[in-house]
Amino acid sequence: MSAALTDQTNAASATETGPFYGWRFIRRELPDGTIEWDQVPLTYEDVLHPEEGDQVTRSSLHQRRWHYLREVFERQVADDPTAVVLDDVRIEWDVPDLEPHSPDLMVIFGVKERKDWSTFRVAEEGVRPALIVEITSPETRGHNVITKVDHYELAGVPLYVIVDAVDRRGQPGVRLIGYRLTPQGYQTLAPDEQGRLWLAPVRVWLGVRDGDIICYDEAGNPLGDHLALAQALREEEHARRAAEARAAEEERARRAAEARAAEAEARVRELEAALRRIQQGH
Repeated sequence: MSAALTDQTNAASATETGPFYGWRFIRRELPDGTIEWDQVPLTYEDVLHPEEGDQVTRSSLHQRRWHYLREVFERQVADDPTAVVLDDVRIEWDVPDLEPHSPDLMVIFGVKERKDWSTFRVAEEGVRPALIVEITSPETRGHNVITKVDHYELAGVPLYVIVDAVDRRGQPGVRLIGYRLTPQGYQTLAPDEQGRLWLAPVRVWLGVRDGDIICYDEAGNPLGDHLALAQALREEEHARRAAEARAAEEERARRAAEARAAEAEARVRELEAALRRIQQGH
């Protein structure tokens, strides 16, 4: 069976027997020594404890929220050369019997050297995430709201926040759940009077507006995402160029009008001079 046919068969069998979480490639050596790679579907447990190279499927809404938070967090820690924001990077803990995870977002401080991590090894790097954010998907929600709460508490993650996608009366929405580490273990992070959670490591308020997440700075000003800001800048640049073009056209029109007025005035003077000559001749 060809690799492409194997991939299609595996994906089809996964969707027939249950949710399709994603896939990984498994190396297989044939009796003749030929090496083939089979694409096999991930299990529910695989998504909780992934291997390097695993591909997990996500919705467009999940990705948009993920990218938005990453853009905001990166801008907030941009002045700290030891800070990194990692998304979907596998992390190996320094806790016995605690298997690796792959959080949606991690904010880590005190990194000595930036690397192209596929796996961030806490024991090797000497630091652990100060903040982890998970964005739930219906198929794997239990991992984030139940299992990982215990695991991240055991791993010593100071702040764990869940962006929980929910349906309210058939309308998609989101709720925020936060946990902070105390000597007694995780305690629920209390929201402010507006329902926002304070994410101290990145100095932002995380809230909900119009059914979706939004970040605010310490003064309460909303923080736009990079794509929105880039679009706004493009629109502003387009408006500026259009205004300059209008101004240039108006200047050309003004100069043309002045030239026509000067020409008309010169013609009037010529006619007046001609009229005087005629009168003097009589």
